[in-house]
Amino acid sequence: MFREDKIVLGYIPIRRDFFPQPAAQAVRDQIRPRIEQIVSKLYNVEMVNIDWLKNDKDPNDWGLAWDYSDVPKIVDYMKGKKIDAVFMPHCNFGQEEVVGQLGRDLGVPILIWGPRDPRPGANGEFRPLDTQCGMFASTKALYRYNVPYTYIENCWLDSPVLDKGIEDFVRTAAVVKAFRNMRVAQFGLRPRPFLSIKINEADLMQQLGIEIVPIWLDEVSTLVKRLKAGKVDPVSSKDPRHPLNPLENSGSPDPRIGQIMQDIKNCLDCSTQTDDQLATIAALKTAILEISRAQGCSAVAVECWSDFRHEFDIGSCFLLADINDAGLVAACETDIHAAITARMLQAAARSQTASFIADLTIRHPDNDNAELLWHCGPFAKSLKREGANGAVREFKGQYEIKHGPITIARLEQDAGNNYMLFADEGKGVDGPPTNGTYVWFETNDWSKWEKHLMYNPYIHHVAGIHGNYAQILKEACKYIGRIKYDSVNQY
Repeated sequence: MFREDKIVLGYIPIRRDFFPQPAAQAVRDQIRPRIEQIVSKLYNVEMVNIDWLKNDKDPNDWGLAWDYSDVPKIVDYMKGKKIDAVFMPHCNFGQEEVVGQLGRDLGVPILIWGPRDPRPGANGEFRPLDTQCGMFASTKALYRYNVPYTYIENCWLDSPVLDKGIEDFVRTAAVVKAFRNMRVAQFGLRPRPFLSIKINEADLMQQLGIEIVPIWLDEVSTLVKRLKAGKVDPVSSKDPRHPLNPLENSGSPDPRIGQIMQDIKNCLDCSTQTDDQLATIAALKTAILEISRAQGCSAVAVECWSDFRHEFDIGSCFLLADINDAGLVAACETDIHAAITARMLQAAARSQTASFIADLTIRHPDNDNAELLWHCGPFAKSLKREGANGAVREFKGQYEIKHGPITIARLEQDAGNNYMLFADEGKGVDGPPTNGTYVWFETNDWSKWEKHLMYNPYIHHVAGIHGNYAQILKEACKYIGRIKYDSVNQY
């Protein structure tokens, strides 16, 4: 699978200079092991600290930011480490001037938190920390600098609120990182009847920094022929050369083709598909993955109605399912906005499960709050519901996917060329079996959902993923900018 990019988290503890230093240093030493414990449980996160920052006048005062003259050094160091986000825990009241300047200059998602203060002394002693008070000051400083930020409720060090807050922030940072400078490979034109999936390519680049990369069908067919003939390096995914560069003919098909075929057969009933057809699916999957890697694309949108069937004599539905299973987001019907949305969901889930792109198809015959999320067969086979039968027939996946919490989302552009991201949550439930790949999706009030989607600039396509990530997407929109978050329930 495509591994989710590592999140490099800058860790910059903050203190106030004229509050008692030993108390702040004690808090520094208490919270560090706890934060490291939380981060160690998260997928693919590296923490970068400022232990090198020392106060020559006090050997105990290290790894704490409080002097505005240190800001340029910290910024240069963190940028050199290519951090994706920064966490500034307050070890006492904190220093809002330093927080504001760091937030302004680093330009990455920012997390603010501080532990709750101990019980005040009974004899009226001076409180040495006042951490929550400083959090109010620091967030106002960020507001003054027009810098978006996230904060975790002022809670005890052992509170699960802290665990969830840090995990959610990392997921938010992952969405922002995936979104910025995203490249989407477009394989073919949109189907002629699909007015609903027209996009403004220039606006995507100018407003959101997302680039559409057109891929000629000839690039794909040429690479497929070479794969089948063994003319491509079998480890070319690790090779920086363009995948179309000719290499010596090995005289036998690329070994990845057989491996993919066997993987499909191990998971699904393929008795109605010939080995030659499965080999073509496997070669196409390998070709699309290689071309996407070579072009730096993290999502693809494929014209699945005619081009692939005419060129390769197969349908594209299950091909896209298997590409999604490889961790590369693949949208059918050349739906660029769906591909972008699915990539955001995939990042929110840290690639621990595959996203899927579905039609809003029909209402549940017995459950007025449920809707059929369906498509011809492109949902990843790894999503198949446990115990459910699964097959590939007529090049389409045929299986129900698992139930449980599901987030659905859709990026769209309104009549004023403003971008909106709809995201909301429901759950997979039982319903009548049908063809293709599908799940029945229950909401809190489908009539309200339907009206909301009908009266806003959305279409019948949505991206989905298992898990609850609407709040993550809402927070990510704050950092991405130029996208209005939208929801039926307005989290």
